[in-house]
Amino acid sequence: MIDFSLSDEQKQLQELARKFAKEEIIPKAAHHDETGEYPFEIVKKAWELGLINTHVPESCGGMGLSVLDGCLITEELCYGCTGVATAMEANMLASAPVIVAGNEEQKKEFLGQLTGEGKLAAYCVTEPEAGSDVTGIKTTAKKVGDQYVINGSKMWITNAKVASWYFVLAYTDVAAKHKGMSGFLVPTDTAGITIGKKEWNLGQRASDTRGITFENVTIPEKYRLGREGDGFKIAMAAFDHSRPAVAVGAVGLARRAMDEAIAYAKTRKTFSLPIASYQAVSFMIADMAKDIEAARLLVWKSAWLIDQGERNTKFAAMAKAFAADVAMKTATDAVQVFGGYGYSKEYPVEKLMRDAKIYQIYEGTSQIQRLIIAKELFDR
Repeated sequence: MIDFSLSDEQKQLQELARKFAKEEIIPKAAHHDETGEYPFEIVKKAWELGLINTHVPESCGGMGLSVLDGCLITEELCYGCTGVATAMEANMLASAPVIVAGNEEQKKEFLGQLTGEGKLAAYCVTEPEAGSDVTGIKTTAKKVGDQYVINGSKMWITNAKVASWYFVLAYTDVAAKHKGMSGFLVPTDTAGITIGKKEWNLGQRASDTRGITFENVTIPEKYRLGREGDGFKIAMAAFDHSRPAVAVGAVGLARRAMDEAIAYAKTRKTFSLPIASYQAVSFMIADMAKDIEAARLLVWKSAWLIDQGERNTKFAAMAKAFAADVAMKTATDAVQVFGGYGYSKEYPVEKLMRDAKIYQIYEGTSQIQRLIIAKELFDR
């Protein structure tokens, strides 16, 4: 049986997030985009309403919602502003390795901070010379007695400055390549951590993105996730949980761009007619609508699969790649519908276009997603 209807509980979650985006995010989005100020107040309100950490198990104070449930919330938040939503959703990627591979003690200590205290976390994998090529990281973790000493640098880390702990991927055995990587949970108040300047990015400026340097950072062995050598596997498994949420963020942005284009096309007149009456415009918006629907369905399938306990790697990559491209094209076409006004900061589509581009880059570039899809098709 195939059923695309949402339960009453899912509709309530969706409506709560939609109302929050309308009342709390949209009115303040331009301010955070212009100033780069971290949206502490918005994030706190979202935490109080239960719109953050929804995927954390109930045993750790979370709601234990499914990935699909989380996607329903994230689409609405990203409709409001993907920069603000990324600041809120970074906890999901950071905590996914703990949910996937953490023991009960680790879950209660680190996930409990997110749910019980409203703390934030960050996922530290990317480095200055290692983005899509994760095996190219240089960070190491050397075992000394019952402790690990971490040295290295990370880059483009979301929530770097505001997090209370990091998930850090490091080599415990460089010679073993990806099988020599291990994952660690590192409290941010540990000695030896230096946080860099805020990166002033093209879009999503409300999100705090920085470099981090680890210099002889010493943590106890109990903060290692899983066994030595499990790190790469854990980090990649986290993406299967988080990529549907990232993809649906692109859907939310695209939907917002389409709605802005529709509203403008109805009121803007040329030659005494609203521009919506011209096929050149109406067909462009019709393409937006069909692509957004297709992207959302791909997201829902990838989320549904992981919720059923099935491997969703291929469909998560498909959803991420397709939704990212849809967001970029929809936002660009929305600017085109607005014409010269779309190129001005006075109108919202300029920001949407800037915000959209990162979806083709972060959490695995669109090219890497295609590589994953091809590998699934030909090798598995």
